[in-house]
Amino acid sequence: MQLRRVVVTGMGALTPIGNDVQSFFNGLRSGTSGAGLITHFDTEKFKVKFACEVKNFAAENFFDRKEARKMDPFTQFAMVAADEAIHHSGLLQQSYNPDRVGVIWGAGIGGLTTFFAEIVDYAKGDGTPRFSPFFIPKMIVDIAPGYISIKHGFRGPNFSTVSACASSTHAMIDAFNYIRLGKADVIVTGGSEASVNEPSVGGFSNMKALSERNDDFLTASRPFDKDRDGFVMGEGAAAMILEDYEHAKARGAKIYAEIVGGGMTADAYHLTAPHPEGLGARNVMKAALEDAEMTPSDIDYINVHGTSTPLGDIAESKAILSVFGENAYNLNISSTKSMTGHLLGGAGAIESLACILAVSEDIIPPTINHFTDDPEFDPNLNFTFNVAQKRTVRAALSNTFGFGGHNASVIFKKFEG
Repeated sequence: MQLRRVVVTGMGALTPIGNDVQSFFNGLRSGTSGAGLITHFDTEKFKVKFACEVKNFAAENFFDRKEARKMDPFTQFAMVAADEAIHHSGLLQQSYNPDRVGVIWGAGIGGLTTFFAEIVDYAKGDGTPRFSPFFIPKMIVDIAPGYISIKHGFRGPNFSTVSACASSTHAMIDAFNYIRLGKADVIVTGGSEASVNEPSVGGFSNMKALSERNDDFLTASRPFDKDRDGFVMGEGAAAMILEDYEHAKARGAKIYAEIVGGGMTADAYHLTAPHPEGLGARNVMKAALEDAEMTPSDIDYINVHGTSTPLGDIAESKAILSVFGENAYNLNISSTKSMTGHLLGGAGAIESLACILAVSEDIIPPTINHFTDDPEFDPNLNFTFNVAQKRTVRAALSNTFGFGGHNASVIFKKFEG
């Protein structure tokens, strides 16, 4: 069977460093920190008082009041990013078969804000179950692609992937495979998360997963730095339009990159800790390269999972050295979580947009907030510390790893007609 080529024809973003794709790209180039004191709830009793929130977002600017009340913030974020990507692609201005257009979306937690609010309201009452009739549809993860498809009449494959922080990368790989196997022509894919809320911040904090650098929150996310002390919670969404190349060519669509491979593995090791030698991370990068029919020397940039946790960053660097060997020293490596924070299930999507920026504009976004070298890391690896770098990027690989040992990698390359 001849597999079809799959290209990127649209992008959308709602992030802690920019509320659209261009603003997001500008934030990446300039090394902007999206961290700030939490405004979504009172942090007086919380150890962690900061996060990377989306700035200046008001649901009423995008939805009428009645509609907004039916959506958890993670769905609102998804709708805004998807709408930008769809508009960006020009798809709606041309003829297409809605039965061949799908939506595959990733989220790790979904409607936790709604779930928490409903349970707190119930606990305050007299035991009578006065739950909102919208409680369940607001909370469930698959409601985001449902909303997107309903708004635009897309009747192709429609579902969500849930694999913790690997969720949106799994969604993109599924979308890629559905198109190249001929089951759809166009798929809106990506991920969203709205996890700056009491249970999420409190839960991750008590796991000792979050940075507690309250007195210096702008530089708290420090991937690969000796003094890293955990990740910074992020929120937002990113979307892209994946499309069969022949379909895109026929309608004269602008093509930003080609997606050429994806890998999926499990650590099979621990619920939350990575394999200490990066076994799952090593295997997933190998799987992505094999799927793309590429060798390590074909990759110029890796957007790493790089959460700024003591164990995770080390395991991933070991995996890169294992897979790429001497070619590892020719790579640019960076963690854009140093700017955006960690969007959990939305991380893969936002970081894939960073890879598309790299291959389309030949710009490597930096790993900001580096102050002190850690002797645990090979000093000859180029982590693109603090300042963006210009270089020709033929292909870029994005890694995402989730609790439960879920690993996913995806590869984008420069489009050549």
